[in-house]
Amino acid sequence: MNTQKYVNDIAYKVVGCAIEVHNYLGPGLLESIYEESLAEEMNRKGLLVKRQVLVPIFYKGVEITAPLRIDLLVNDAVIVEVKAVENILPIFQAQLLTYLKLTDKPKGLLINFNCESVTQGLVPLVTNEFAKLPKS
Repeated sequence: MNTQKYVNDIAYKVVGCAIEVHNYLGPGLLESIYEESLAEEMNRKGLLVKRQVLVPIFYKGVEITAPLRIDLLVNDAVIVEVKAVENILPIFQAQLLTYLKLTDKPKGLLINFNCESVTQGLVPLVTNEFAKLPKS
């Protein structure tokens, strides 16, 4: 069973992996390179990572033919949205919140690799699903 502590521990490990990738590759590459490298690093650390996870979208009971694709889903608990942009825009946070709501996942991390430090380009988000989890 997921707990807030478990989800936060997973997120902490993801951030550590992102820092490792950023230290190794530096800024200035394509999102796809960071996504693949981050998935590889997380796999090496024993995390269960799924890339480009398809999430069906329904509009008024009809499935839309263009499904949603989540960059990374870690341990079926944390969504990671990878960016390599000059600035984190509010729309990116709104996008991640929508992904979290549509999938009922408790926590998401928006990680921008195009900055001096990953921690500067990191936006953690939680949902009501997180609040419902037991603390430990």
